[in-house]
Amino acid sequence: MGYYFDNAATTLQKPPVVAKKVAEILSADAYGNPSRGAHGYSLNAYQVVDEARENLKKLFHANQNYEVAFTNNATVALNEVLKGLLQAGDHVITTSWEHNSVLRPLYQLETSGITLDFVSSSSVTGELNLAEFVEKITTKTKAIVINHASNVTGNLVDLAAIKKICREHDLYLVVDASQTAGVVPIDLSDEGIDALCFTGHKSLYGPQGTGGVCLKKDLPLEPVLTGGDGMQSFSKTQPKRLPTLLEAGTVNVPGIAGLGASVAWLLENPYQSNDLGELFVTELQKMPEVTLYGDFTKPRVDVFSLNIKDAESAIVSDLLWSEFEIATRPGYHCAPLMHEAIGTADRGTVRFSFSRFTTKAEVVLAIEALKDLAQR
Repeated sequence: MGYYFDNAATTLQKPPVVAKKVAEILSADAYGNPSRGAHGYSLNAYQVVDEARENLKKLFHANQNYEVAFTNNATVALNEVLKGLLQAGDHVITTSWEHNSVLRPLYQLETSGITLDFVSSSSVTGELNLAEFVEKITTKTKAIVINHASNVTGNLVDLAAIKKICREHDLYLVVDASQTAGVVPIDLSDEGIDALCFTGHKSLYGPQGTGGVCLKKDLPLEPVLTGGDGMQSFSKTQPKRLPTLLEAGTVNVPGIAGLGASVAWLLENPYQSNDLGELFVTELQKMPEVTLYGDFTKPRVDVFSLNIKDAESAIVSDLLWSEFEIATRPGYHCAPLMHEAIGTADRGTVRFSFSRFTTKAEVVLAIEALKDLAQR
């Protein structure tokens, strides 16, 4: 049909085991409702969900002090963590990199009495001004909430430095790993992250509508959603034990099964760089008509935002699709502060994002298409 470069939104190609597992759950007449009975159908479903939890813990090197709770995406996970953790009077530090999945819950909490500060970014590379984290800490600061990688520039945050700050100042650390889970190694064994929110449909290569959070069991959360848990039916409150605390109602067993299969596949096939991002950047930097946004001197994810001359990003993206069948994402990518920082709030950018299934032939074709448009 075409050439897909919108993997930062959703990865199009999945390992074959994902569809196979989802189909098995839906067609085998063997999977009921987990934790809702002692019969085999319920136990089968429970086992599938439990295996997915364990696969994710292995992927993130989470020890016994962590638990995985499933949601239907990173947005819900972030809402549950932020709204369950923060209270009126708390101060939070976040950044100009953040997606609206972080920004809008925090803005909503601001109306209920929390206060916010934002760490700024360089207008040239989009890199965070790390010194501001310490400068903005107050006696009421409770947490730092941070994007592991920008979905606009592809820049990676210095997570080790942020962990150190949180340890030294006794702050909670909440990480949005939407762009990194599955493609950048994440190690929770040092217990430096309190809540790692992830989505299943990007670089974890799972089905859409899956995601969750890997969080410390002692994180003091109040549940945002309450309802059935299959166990403490006479309790008027949601059970405090994880994952039940964050999993009111029936979980998405077919989706979680597909996610568990994809994570198992990732564990067997660790990511290895194929240098396609370097090829893409090197060739585009030879085109004076093209502006690339980001820091290309450090490790990063394969997310690339660009503009051609003064053209609107939507027009460039439309031409890439209509003339070359190349799918990209124009606009603001739900990250308004990042676009303000890099000076693209007036027109956005055209975003190319790769997956481990992106081929060299596809990248070369994209380079040639951009060269064609740049020379017009």
